[in-house]
Amino acid sequence: MSTPHERPIPKGFALYVGLDEIQAAERGLDLGKVVEALKKLTNELVPGTETYAAVALAPASSRGRQVDLVRLALQEPSAVAKYRPEDDFEPSDGDGGVVVDISRKRVLIDYQAAPLTFKEFELLQFLVVHKGMTISREEIIQALWREDDIDIPNERTIDVHVRRLRSKLGRFEDIVRTVRGVGYRYDQHADVTVMHAGTPSPDLF
Repeated sequence: MSTPHERPIPKGFALYVGLDEIQAAERGLDLGKVVEALKKLTNELVPGTETYAAVALAPASSRGRQVDLVRLALQEPSAVAKYRPEDDFEPSDGDGGVVVDISRKRVLIDYQAAPLTFKEFELLQFLVVHKGMTISREEIIQALWREDDIDIPNERTIDVHVRRLRSKLGRFEDIVRTVRGVGYRYDQHADVTVMHAGTPSPDLF
């Protein structure tokens, strides 16, 4: 813990890489292999260094320099300050609904903040970002938990997470659909607004 007038010192750095899956595939690679190569290089240069990597998700329609989209998706402060609209979201008149505010990691239900846990939000976000796709329980585990996490769930535990998420969505619980024998999905829903002001937050390698 820092003292009130303690001068901050560098504790590490973040390297943002503007590279999508298509570009990597053209070179016979995938993003996971690139990440592992960078991790390996770091440990060769400085053995024992801890690393943490995240892949940036953004809507397919996003435009701009790849590296800037990555910085926004991962909430790099100077990029967010430059590109994020300054005005807060103000709901319009009506019956409410669900607002999934990905840039601020919050969910509003009928204009009130829903008490979602971090993992519940990440689960809903993951389904929303992959709109129209059926996501298996195993895919959810791989996306939202790291291999070295001590609390990696099994597939039944994912069902528990989904039930808890649905209970907090109240009358909108049906926006998270069950695909029997496969997993879960989110489809376009008239009562749901998804805000990508800062673009989505990441899945983890």
